Amino acid sequence: MGLIIRDLRYAVRQLRTSPVFALTAVLTLAFGIGATTAIFSIVEGVLLRPLPFPNQARLVILGDIVEGVHHSGGDAPGVTAPGIRTYIRDTRAFSDLGGYQPSTYELSGLGEPGQINAARLTASVFPVLGVSPLMGRAFTQQEDEGSQQVVVLSYQTWRGRFHGDTGILGRKILLDRKPYEIIGVMPREFEFPLVPGQLNRSELWVPMSFTQAELVQGAGNWGYSLVGRLKPGVTPAQAQQDAVGAAQEIMRNFPPALSSRRIHPAVQPLDETTVAEARPLVSTLLLAVVVVLFIACANLAGLLLVRVIRRRREISVRLALGASGAAILRQSLVEALLLSIAGGMLGLILAAIAMRVGVSFLPETLPRVSSIGLDWHVVAFALGLAVLTGLLCGLIPAFAASRTGVNEALKEGGRTGTAGGGHARLRSALVVAELAVALLLLTASGLLLRSFEKMRSVGLGFQVDHTLTATYSLPRQQYSTQAAIDAFNLTMRTKLEQLPGVQAVGVTSLLPAAGVQYLATFTPEGYVPPKGAGLNLAWIPQVMGNYFQAQGISIIRGRDFTPADREGAPLVVIVNRTLAEHYWPGQDPIGKRLHRGPTEAALPWLTVVGEIDGVKQLADAPTEEQFYTPFSQGKADVGSFAPPGMLTGTGGSIVLRGQMPPEQMADSLRAVVHSIDPQLPLTQVESMGHVIEEGRASRRFNTALISAFAAAAVLLALIGIYSVIAFSTALRSQEMAIRLALGSQRSSVMRLILVSGAKLGLAGCGIGVIAAIFATRLLRSLLFQVDALDPVILVLAAVSIFLLALAASVIPARRAAFIEPVEALRTE
Repeated sequence: MGLIIRDLRYAVRQLRTSPVFALTAVLTLAFGIGATTAIFSIVEGVLLRPLPFPNQARLVILGDIVEGVHHSGGDAPGVTAPGIRTYIRDTRAFSDLGGYQPSTYELSGLGEPGQINAARLTASVFPVLGVSPLMGRAFTQQEDEGSQQVVVLSYQTWRGRFHGDTGILGRKILLDRKPYEIIGVMPREFEFPLVPGQLNRSELWVPMSFTQAELVQGAGNWGYSLVGRLKPGVTPAQAQQDAVGAAQEIMRNFPPALSSRRIHPAVQPLDETTVAEARPLVSTLLLAVVVVLFIACANLAGLLLVRVIRRRREISVRLALGASGAAILRQSLVEALLLSIAGGMLGLILAAIAMRVGVSFLPETLPRVSSIGLDWHVVAFALGLAVLTGLLCGLIPAFAASRTGVNEALKEGGRTGTAGGGHARLRSALVVAELAVALLLLTASGLLLRSFEKMRSVGLGFQVDHTLTATYSLPRQQYSTQAAIDAFNLTMRTKLEQLPGVQAVGVTSLLPAAGVQYLATFTPEGYVPPKGAGLNLAWIPQVMGNYFQAQGISIIRGRDFTPADREGAPLVVIVNRTLAEHYWPGQDPIGKRLHRGPTEAALPWLTVVGEIDGVKQLADAPTEEQFYTPFSQGKADVGSFAPPGMLTGTGGSIVLRGQMPPEQMADSLRAVVHSIDPQLPLTQVESMGHVIEEGRASRRFNTALISAFAAAAVLLALIGIYSVIAFSTALRSQEMAIRLALGSQRSSVMRLILVSGAKLGLAGCGIGVIAAIFATRLLRSLLFQVDALDPVILVLAAVSIFLLALAASVIPARRAAFIEPVEALRTE
């Protein structure tokens, strides 16, 4: 211990004599460790931290894989309302199984009414998750089956909306203007369902309380989910096999319209399902930040090696006076560890600042955002990383110091001005590695930037400018009849159309390019599918008013909907060009017919009266088949599948086109809606441009962060090559002076130094291009219409790195070329 303390004191004294070196080393490491720690906090919070449920390894999602429907691995399979009851009743592999469905409610009675996210749960979900309320209790099966209006609050809602009132139990709130009794408050960490994003967390939970319509007419609606806890010793594969019998029972009970539908149960671990969509992004970020850390470490190793070379004479004298190689090695390692720990502590502070400021900028595709933070796992990671970095960065220079040859060092310290070929090659190798990985990140950044620009340049099929959108939902308690709903919608549209500068007003059930892809089955008349074809799927929004004009969608054939297309009139539909060309190629679609559901479903035919061009549902996906129907015919469209008391037009997204900027129309829109219903909340009041940018947020975040890392990597690499060339030039100052004294031209000396930098740049670019060819394949899932091996991006990145490396050599080259021979030789 005494030796370590003495070595620490010696290292502090040495670093105090070189404050610029110490500050440069600490800041370089602080940046690398800080960035790595910030990204690791995301990795730990999203991917590594256990879910906030006991024995999470036994929690699974059970759902149906429907034949003929493409199922993305990142999406949890859904189930139907009748399927939930069948699976709970007929499976034996689960100790508990519960159903749930995300939902929204109008919350009123607490000041300004608002729309909140919530979830409907069967009473068994809380026992499945194994979490008890912090206060009060959860609802019971009797309350669920008896449709009791009780509610359990989230901790955040209790603290935020009710100010942590400990007497909250028994109090009533209005959800969709119905009174619900608060019976419990969940703990702070509880979050379910585990949906992506910061804005989609459930604020409260109510009993599922299936309606008769859900159980009878809901056989074709896979909009529900099941969560289960496996019995001890049961694997997901065994549970999936156990659920086969229940799935067959569900298919036997399908109505005739779904008789050809085939489903297969799928059991997936809850933790894997939660992070599946975010895993590629988080893994890419971690890889990028590790590259930046590598460059920072290489820079530190280079600085320490330079420091060893500068101190060769001192070290050789100490060795000549009897100091052991082990003592020199230990002191060099202690110095490196001191620098790395200081850099780690500063990096931890930078990471904490970055997380506090940057968590709000995280994309909405990330789940478990509330779990991201600097807990003790992250702090331990940062400190461990600092120690490991110090050891790795200090090991090679420490060995170089301990193996210093006394005679050679004293000779080299004479008038030759060199520092040994071995050390020079090692410094050069570090710089080449830095340039190679900087090129790798620059290539990735270029690919993502080009991908993002391609996505932004894709035609959306509608006009974005001067368009305002807002979402509303009419509560059933107040609007219990179709007449009341129609009256509200008509009054709202009429008043909005009368506003100064407003050109068109419409309402839609699904906004385009908003990141929502809801597909349903349909049957086109006369179409014979090829063998092995899947189901016919289309995006099916409902609209009212002058929606197509308000959205700026051109009708290229036929007509728009009119007020005559009301309930009781012939059923009509407008299709897009993609659907028409797929199912009626080379034909005029006007007059063609289709109906909802599969072929065997005896549903009413809808006649095509108009055709529009391609409208994007997702900005970065191909245009899907789509058809539009009027809200007023929504009940007649589904024929016998319409549940008793079905109401249409109960909500949607208002689309308002005007002559003025959207932001200036927002207050007028709110005023009109509140003049009709003062309690009705409007949510997501924003311009159409903002809606589209929200859909692109994930790609924009990926691109911005990778580009920032690439810029940092290039900067660190340039610092590295500059320091190596500058140091090498300084060591060769006597040589340059002699060359100039013997008649060499200053331009020749400058060219000599530039050639040294060019050689390093070429070597780094060559290795970097080879690495990029293999590594950029990892980006395929994040690219849009861009090849991961795009030659233009590779060439531009390589040329940029080479030119920057050459530029970093210019200052040392000019300094060498303008040495005064007499002064340099006198100094030596």
